[in-house]
Amino acid sequence: METLKRYPFRQNDLLQAWDSADELILKHMHSLDLSGKRILIINDQFGAISCGLINFDLTSYSDSFVSTKALLINSHQKILPLHDLNQLSGFYDYVLIQLPKNLSYFEDILCHLTHHLNSSSQIICGSMVKHLASGSFDLLNKYIGITSTSLAQKKARLIFANFQKEKVDSPYPLKVKFEMFEQEIVNHSNLFSREKLDIGTRFLLEHIPKGDFETILDLGCANGIVGIMAKKMNPKAKLVFSDESQMAIQSARINFQHYYPDEADYHWTNCFENQPKNSLDLVLCNPPFHQSNTIGDFIAWQMFQDARDVLKTGAVLRVIGNSHLGYQIKLKKLFGNSKVIATNSKFMIVDAVK
Repeated sequence: METLKRYPFRQNDLLQAWDSADELILKHMHSLDLSGKRILIINDQFGAISCGLINFDLTSYSDSFVSTKALLINSHQKILPLHDLNQLSGFYDYVLIQLPKNLSYFEDILCHLTHHLNSSSQIICGSMVKHLASGSFDLLNKYIGITSTSLAQKKARLIFANFQKEKVDSPYPLKVKFEMFEQEIVNHSNLFSREKLDIGTRFLLEHIPKGDFETILDLGCANGIVGIMAKKMNPKAKLVFSDESQMAIQSARINFQHYYPDEADYHWTNCFENQPKNSLDLVLCNPPFHQSNTIGDFIAWQMFQDARDVLKTGAVLRVIGNSHLGYQIKLKKLFGNSKVIATNSKFMIVDAVK
């Protein structure tokens, strides 16, 4: 596994492309007779599990563009993962899951799996012990069957569950009514703040600019409501949505089409990399501060760099973030300028002009 790479590659990045949970899953699987067995791998962060089992009959699924890109690179294009749970087909003997942080997403996955398991099917979940939530056991017991665990090794543990339950349809996506929006908003399971409007987004929605904007990007769009509000404030503008979650792109597309007959552009990608330069008039961004369980400002920093590349001269990047993150300092370093537009007790909205 030493040859595996994380994506995107960053200089001086000392983080490896696998963890002890990946190693534990592979150690267990290689102790079994897998001839003639169908294997499904879910949420393989950088492709370590899939690449370790590449010689068997496997299917890999990921909602993440970053994970998908890493798997393609690390497998030398030999494994093309699915990115829609509805694309699962047939029955699987083993389902290997790197436990997601988001329990709603995990529930959605398990509900879909009930249609692709039989009495001899086994689910094996891997996780670092410090990230192992009790809710994961509850969901496995509810939808799959009685759970058991391995001994912890190198701070990782496996959870086993054989399929003993019935088929069940997923309750996702959810339809939620938010104030400020006339119609219900569709939220797929792997979105942040699925059942309510988070306070940061609410503050940004109150400060969407009006102007002669021809093209506006909702960067890291989630369900697309920032872009929808931007279209409401700027009816003549063309909207662009980007996110690294396929479920986010699906949600944004559905929600925007509920409001407007206009065609919008949708990009399933890492931040907004490799897009046409000098092409946008306004970028709106509420950056995440983690990738899976890795916390840091590296995603925000790349979002700011990508925004600078695609903005026209004189165009604006508007960013919201927790005040303590100091985005106004980072943006000034990158753009040569920054201006605080609004603050409240927790958040700050900052503009940077190219």
